[in-house]
Amino acid sequence: MAGGLVALLDDVAVIARAAAASVDDIGVAAGRASVKAAGVVVDDAAVTPQYVRGLAAQRELPIVRRIAVGSLRNKLLVLLPAVLLLSQFLPFLLTPILMLGGAYLCYEGAEKVWHRLHGGSAGHATQEDELPDEDTIVAGAVRTDFILSAEIMVISLNEVVDQGFWARAVILAIVAVAITVLVYGFVGLIVKMDDVGLRLAELPRAGVARLGRGLVKAMPLLLTGLTVVGTAAMLWVGGHILLVGSDELGLQALYGAVHHVEEAAHEATGALGGLVGWLVDTLASALVGLVVGALLVLVVTLTLHRRTAGAGAAAH
Repeated sequence: MAGGLVALLDDVAVIARAAAASVDDIGVAAGRASVKAAGVVVDDAAVTPQYVRGLAAQRELPIVRRIAVGSLRNKLLVLLPAVLLLSQFLPFLLTPILMLGGAYLCYEGAEKVWHRLHGGSAGHATQEDELPDEDTIVAGAVRTDFILSAEIMVISLNEVVDQGFWARAVILAIVAVAITVLVYGFVGLIVKMDDVGLRLAELPRAGVARLGRGLVKAMPLLLTGLTVVGTAAMLWVGGHILLVGSDELGLQALYGAVHHVEEAAHEATGALGGLVGWLVDTLASALVGLVVGALLVLVVTLTLHRRTAGAGAAAH
């Protein structure tokens, strides 16, 4: 009896060690996948603060919270099952679907550039007294987040494709939750930084008060900078998705040319080669994104113009 109990305890210990090793493997794989997706995480964090610009202070965090919930819903309820099923049964569809999302990001980025160059100030003058509609803000942010989240999930999947189906599911769920908390926690800190500055400015210590006033003055510049970075990130990420996707689909010419220039820049700049090579790849991706996005904006604008003209003619 005692021998049987000892054997049972040994079996339990073996199973426990195997489970612990499996948990460790999943943790390591989730960490590796998160690091690989870090570039898109930065883009996501840069894009989101622009959606709360101009809002009353008390509305900022609730909207960030709603966007975060929408982002988590995107990742766990839509993207996670879709990515897992596609990778299991239709893996060849992942790249074309991701490229469609990349094209949408290019369109979004180019449209923002177009509005900035043509009529952005006029639009602001006519609407500066209007409060933004929260549902519209959240819907637009969650829609853009969906594309960025899709790339995060696919990049993460590529890092754990050698794992079993359920291990992949657990790893991707961990990555989805961790990245969402990281991104929107950071965004929440950014948008409330001016409130922190005001509180510090009211304190009696001169140095702390000076820091608070500096934070308040810096916030408009920071948010403007993040808006620019967010727009650039849309073009960069969208263009990079298209470049890599076209290469995976067998159209290597454009990606090969960019890669060749990147390697040449890397070799020519010595110790700074890694940074310079990355900048070359980033600028090339952004340029591709801007060109593709501009073409899409042109097509959509002409299509809407024709529809509007046709509707006006029919009304008369």
